[in-house]
Amino acid sequence: MREGFRRKDDYFPEKFLKEPIPNGPSEGQIFEMDILLDDYYRARGWELGTGIPTETKIEELGLKSEPKEFKRT
Repeated sequence: MREGFRRKDDYFPEKFLKEPIPNGPSEGQIFEMDILLDDYYRARGWELGTGIPTETKIEELGLKSEPKEFKRT
């Protein structure tokens, strides 16, 4: 957050998004970026649209009183 990273900065290499998995239980599938990011953010307690922690998560982590650069913008 402090460095300005957001959802737009979370991505996989192009290969993962276009080339099917060659073998194993997921053989033939490709990564679906939006679905994976939504699942990851949901598990972390982050906003799905922005990729930053929710107010609830910030409070849970005890960061509510941190300096402004650690706050949501």
